Amino acid sequence: MKKIIIFMLIFQFGFGNEKDSISVINPFLKHHISFEKYDFCDSCGCSASGGSMGFASMLNSNFVGIRYFNQSYESNDGLYSNSPWYQEKFNTVQVWGRIPVMKNVQISVLIPYHFHSRERAIGKQKIEGLGDITALGMYQVYETKKDSTFSHSWQVGAGLKMPTGKFNEANSGAVNPSFQVGTGSWDYLFATEYVIKRKQFGLNSMLNYIIKTENDKKYRFGNQINYASTLFYWYEASKFVISPQIGIAGEVYKDNYQHGQKLRDTAGDIVFSKFGFEIGKDKFSLGANVMLPINQNLTGGNVNANYRWSVNFNYSL
Repeated sequence: MKKIIIFMLIFQFGFGNEKDSISVINPFLKHHISFEKYDFCDSCGCSASGGSMGFASMLNSNFVGIRYFNQSYESNDGLYSNSPWYQEKFNTVQVWGRIPVMKNVQISVLIPYHFHSRERAIGKQKIEGLGDITALGMYQVYETKKDSTFSHSWQVGAGLKMPTGKFNEANSGAVNPSFQVGTGSWDYLFATEYVIKRKQFGLNSMLNYIIKTENDKKYRFGNQINYASTLFYWYEASKFVISPQIGIAGEVYKDNYQHGQKLRDTAGDIVFSKFGFEIGKDKFSLGANVMLPINQNLTGGNVNANYRWSVNFNYSL
C-alpha cells in the first residue's frame, strides 16, 4: 500500500494540474492563504468552465468573487494549402466561491457566463449564454505539521459538471467543435494534488481527469487530462501580501464521438507556460494570470491557441 501511495505522489508531482494550494496564516491580514487553482475545461477551452485559468483563489481560502478570462484561437478548415485562418475569441465572466463544509473537506463552485465570437467565410458568428455549472469537493488526506522543515499536503477529490449551458449541434460540425456555451452533458471530475513548501517557496503539482458523457444530441466530447506544476513565492508586507508564480501546464483531449462514431481530428494536446500573481489586503484580493503555448497539436493542427489571460476580484468570507 505504501508503494502505491508513493507512486501516486511521484506521478502526480510530475504531471499535476494548475492548482497551487498551500495554507499559511497571515497575522496582518488575519485570513487563510491558499495557493490553490484547479483546471476543468473542455476541448480547446471553448466551452470551458475555467479555461485552464484556475478553479480557486490563491489568497482566499474561503471566498466569493468574480472573474473574467479571455482566450484567443485561430482555425483553418485545412481543405486547401492556402485556406485562410479565422480568428476565434472566447470570453467568460464567472461568479465563483469556495466554502468549507466540514473538517478537511471544501467545496468549490463555478457559475460561468460565456460570450464568444469567431470569423467565418460568411461573416462573424456570435454566441452567448449561461455555461455549465461545476462543483468540486476536495478532501485533505495528509498534511505535515507546520513546524516541519518541509511541509507536505496531499488532497483528492471529485466533482460534477452540470449541463446548464446550451449545446448547439450545428456548431459541433465546425473545425473547432468546442465553439459552445455548454456541452449538454453530465461530466465527472476526479482530481489529486501534492504540494511541498519550505519557508516562502513552494511547488504545487496536480493531475485531474474528466469523464465526458453523451448528451441528448448523441454527441460526446472526449475525456480529458489536465496537469501542471507551479513554483510560487509568498511575500508578506505590513499591509498586504503578494504571491508571484511561474509554471507549466498541459491538457490532453481524447477523440469526440457522434452517434457512437469517432470523429476525425477532434483529439489533441497542448502545453502552456504560465505566469501570474495575486495581491491581497484585508479581506480583498486581486489576481491576474497569463498562459502562452509552448507546444500544441489541436484538432489535427487545424486549431491554434494564441494565448489565455484572466483577472479576478475576490472577497474573503
